[in-house]
Amino acid sequence: MKQLTISKSITYTGKGLHTGKDVTITLLPALCGEGIRFQRTDLEGKPLIEAIAGNVFDTARGTSLKNSKGNAVRTVEHLLSALSGCGVNNILIQIDSEEIPIADGSAQPFVQLLEEAGIAPQEDEQDVYKLTDVVRYQDVENNIELIAIPADKFRLSVTVDYHTPVLSTQYAELNDIEDFKAQIAPCRTFCFLHEILPLIQHNLIKGGDISNAIVYVDRPVSESEKEEIGDFFGKKDINVSEKGILGDVKLLFDNESARHKLLDLLGDMALIGQPVQAHIIAKCPGHAANTQFAKMLANHIKKDKETPHFDPQKPSLLSMEDIKKLLPHRPPFLLIDKIIEIESDRIVGVKNVTMNEPFFVGHFPDKPVMPGVLIMEGLAQTGGILVLKQVPDPENYLTYFLKMNNVRWRQQVVPGDTLVYELKLLEPVRFGLVHMSSKAFVNNKLVAEGDLMAQIVHEKGNEKT
Repeated sequence: MKQLTISKSITYTGKGLHTGKDVTITLLPALCGEGIRFQRTDLEGKPLIEAIAGNVFDTARGTSLKNSKGNAVRTVEHLLSALSGCGVNNILIQIDSEEIPIADGSAQPFVQLLEEAGIAPQEDEQDVYKLTDVVRYQDVENNIELIAIPADKFRLSVTVDYHTPVLSTQYAELNDIEDFKAQIAPCRTFCFLHEILPLIQHNLIKGGDISNAIVYVDRPVSESEKEEIGDFFGKKDINVSEKGILGDVKLLFDNESARHKLLDLLGDMALIGQPVQAHIIAKCPGHAANTQFAKMLANHIKKDKETPHFDPQKPSLLSMEDIKKLLPHRPPFLLIDKIIEIESDRIVGVKNVTMNEPFFVGHFPDKPVMPGVLIMEGLAQTGGILVLKQVPDPENYLTYFLKMNNVRWRQQVVPGDTLVYELKLLEPVRFGLVHMSSKAFVNNKLVAEGDLMAQIVHEKGNEKT
């Protein structure tokens, strides 16, 4: 799939949930790879704030972000959910205050805004990360758990349980992102009446209304509390039943609260910074757990991208017989089986370590471990091939290694392991001197490394190339 942005800029004005101030946001197209960014137009310099998990600083009453200079934007989750649900990868969101408008408490107004602006494909492909490992977050004390498992497409499943008759166990799922607009986007935020009263008393939720939140009444309410609630919402005759929903607001779905939690989760997962192909299963999620999980996934992806992924079963570019034509080594001291990748400044070789290796007879025979110096020798031989492939008559040259620096052995290599050698030139070959970085891997885990210095010499006349 191509990356997506919007076709034209578009503006929306509404009230911030907690400040009650009128806030204007303007959505603008962005270039490939720019991601989702907020820009505070009311602050000097119009600072940018990236929508990434590392910028989360507060999750008490929504997801809030700030940049390294402390410039913040709050309650971003519903807008981020709309962007994810519509597949938008790149967009600039200008905002003239600190808080995204609450609108009707759902993502639907933002979906409509995006559709009005038009969603446009861009030149570059989306960088979708395909999860291959299970990633898990747990908060045992609060009975919260989030798991991401490998899947054939992006899916979300959410279970909530508030242990109260008015809102107990609910389940929601999104098996196809195409269903987001109809099944998830309209679902409104919710809270309990006992949570609202302290917020009112602390001069918060000034933009709150029963039109933009479902308020569950889960306990008896005193006459003074009823009066306070009515004054706040400007509705003297508001219905405050002992158990039910404030103002008798009608639900769009029987499980609207679980669907809204899924909406929030989708918005918070946008902070990973790229689409993820995985099934995310959440039990009792909230913004704090969601954003911690997004950080875990972002770190997992970064680490995975930094880890090389070799396939030792790849067909040979150079077989054992080809290698013998380049190197003077012969079994049992030839420590490469094949070359699977070769470029002008990089080479990858493979060595299958078997119990029949002669060095196991005397090196820890009761617990066979490949000698570390032989791992370095295998790396050196592979590096020799890289250098010799760069001269027109490699059969007339020999490679002599002069020194090894920063050598580290990080893990034992034992019978049954497949060693993968990777070497890269650190600088161009000059005066016959070669400087390379070398790394050895087993199952894509680093087992040894070091920097190698070698000299290539012409056999006839001992001439340097």
